[in-house]
Amino acid sequence: MDQQAQQQKILIIDDENINLEFFESILKNFKFSVELAHDGKEGLEKVVEFRPNLIILDNIMPKMSGWEVTKTLKSDPEFRNIPIIMLSALNDVKDKVDSFYLGVDDYITKPFNFSEVLARIRVALRNRELFAQMSLVKSRLCLVEGLNVELKTFMADFMKSIDELDAAIAQSGSEINRDTFKTLLDGIRNKTQDARNHVSALNERIEQTDPQWENLKRNEIGLSILEDQVCGAEQEP
Repeated sequence: MDQQAQQQKILIIDDENINLEFFESILKNFKFSVELAHDGKEGLEKVVEFRPNLIILDNIMPKMSGWEVTKTLKSDPEFRNIPIIMLSALNDVKDKVDSFYLGVDDYITKPFNFSEVLARIRVALRNRELFAQMSLVKSRLCLVEGLNVELKTFMADFMKSIDELDAAIAQSGSEINRDTFKTLLDGIRNKTQDARNHVSALNERIEQTDPQWENLKRNEIGLSILEDQVCGAEQEP
């Protein structure tokens, strides 16, 4: 049984009840969570309520076409990454190209074979999860890069302070009077305090980063596990 399918939510938007009933019956047998909408307007409302992992969307519908639904979702940062599989009775190249241009992930013409539709669903879910994992990796790399830059800056400032103290001692000559010694001592104190401030700021930055790092690690999964979960061998329920 496909374990990941138990967690995947699919919204079907179609004005034909026969299609809605067909998809609902079959997909539930594969342990997907399914929600139905009878037109584009209702579909957008269900997107907000149901938060689907994937949308199967009919193109020709009353009130709002599949294209209009796609445009609305792709213009919304909160929902633009939900994969969309477009269903259409139109087997026209321009219609397909326009749909892909709008941002649909796949396009299937009616009548369709459900085995093919199921395979395309799995591929769309896998690809979206792959993109999400790539985003997590990128975020982790950005955290590491940011800390690395701050650490290099601190080390450069620290070494500069050491060089300045060495230069001041060299300029004072072999004999250091009381005033010169006081000046050097004040300089050392100032540089030491600067170093402490830098270390404190760096530690604070690391503490702020730790929760983000742990959250990214929790959400990151291996590619082999991803393949098993989303694209595992199809079995009858």
